[in-house]
Amino acid sequence: MPIPLHFRRLRKRGFNQSELIAKHIVERLGLKLGASLVVRRKDTKQQTRLSDAGRRRNIKGAFLADGSCRGMKVLLVDDVRTTGATLCECAKELKACGCEKVYAATVCCVDPNRKGDPGF
Repeated sequence: MPIPLHFRRLRKRGFNQSELIAKHIVERLGLKLGASLVVRRKDTKQQTRLSDAGRRRNIKGAFLADGSCRGMKVLLVDDVRTTGATLCECAKELKACGCEKVYAATVCCVDPNRKGDPGF
């Protein structure tokens, strides 16, 4: 399942890049796209300029999982992993609703040894 965007950001942007990536993965692997298992209930600010701690605070409580994930094994798909805060918060919500296993896949990762602003 892709990391969901808040409906306001989705409306503004017009697409969810994580969902586009996830669609290709499920086609290739013959999996089911579970785009509705989690919604983003909090319209968070963009994380690109936030510190690691700021990212964790910003994303805390942002997701709400559907109880239908109970017993499932879920692959979370995101475009970029910087600190992992978004993936961890979404995975935490899935696990709290009974998801058996949560895995993560990203297209890019920021160097974990970076210092300060990532420079985007």
